[in-house]
Amino acid sequence: MRTDFFSAQDFVFPKTANYGPNGKFAFTVDVEEWFQVGAFENCFDRSEWVDLESRVEQQTHVVIDLLAALGIKATFFILGWVAERFPKLISTIGQAGHEIACHGMDHRRLFEMSRSEFASDLKKSKDVLEAAGGKSVFGYRAPSFSLTPDVWWVYEELAQAGFRYSSSLYPVKTDHYGSTEAPRRPFFPTERQDVLEIPLTVCDMPFKRVPASGGGYFRLLPYWLSSLMIGTGRSQSDSPAIFYMHPWEMDTEQPFVAHAPLLSRFRHYTGQKTLPEKLGRLSQAFAWGPIEEVFGSVIPAGGKV
Repeated sequence: MRTDFFSAQDFVFPKTANYGPNGKFAFTVDVEEWFQVGAFENCFDRSEWVDLESRVEQQTHVVIDLLAALGIKATFFILGWVAERFPKLISTIGQAGHEIACHGMDHRRLFEMSRSEFASDLKKSKDVLEAAGGKSVFGYRAPSFSLTPDVWWVYEELAQAGFRYSSSLYPVKTDHYGSTEAPRRPFFPTERQDVLEIPLTVCDMPFKRVPASGGGYFRLLPYWLSSLMIGTGRSQSDSPAIFYMHPWEMDTEQPFVAHAPLLSRFRHYTGQKTLPEKLGRLSQAFAWGPIEEVFGSVIPAGGKV
């Protein structure tokens, strides 16, 4: 990855004064099967997916019910692969008042595709989601936060396909994704300003910058520390925090992948039993809403600022 890319760019940051109705943060859910996660990408060949136990439908219904009980509306970034197989699930998500957004077709990282392959992947996933959900899809999240300077043309393809925002950059460096040089506030990555990038939340601690947007870190860390990082990250960036989770993260009965690396197993399975209780506490600590609501005043309307 080019390390000098972000420092050389003159990004345009939308004003923060109009962010977030009533101080809400954005709650998001990445909908994918348990076997499609990055931790298991070397454990199963894609050709094996059709033979593995599908649990995404029941897992997502659990999330929908929990969010209803907590009074939270969220943005669901959904794989086209899931929408093809469970179209009623997509309509159920929309009917529950949640925003339907795109997570690509089958969880291929962006740098694994050519530009033409990405354009095809984007169109197919958007079409199947809109057909299943019965409404236009304007939001996008790259699988495994794999949007990097090396594939910056992705934003041009997103605009061409009718997307208005992306939430695909993590301004922190981990072993799987991210860059500490990336902006922390929403910004327009191209001169046309037709697609807004809404980065994930990070927190600058005394020792280093750490992810603060949920995911596996929320399951692994003590609740008090996670909530502290979310609130601190919001203050440091001067924009609403972003939280994300996956439906498989609360499913303690999903298959156990014994041949996965030890670290992958630890990341994937630890903290699943306590996640619902943690989410309940999180719902009381902060107000939450979908991205289209929280950032609605700065997301381009119909491709125009």
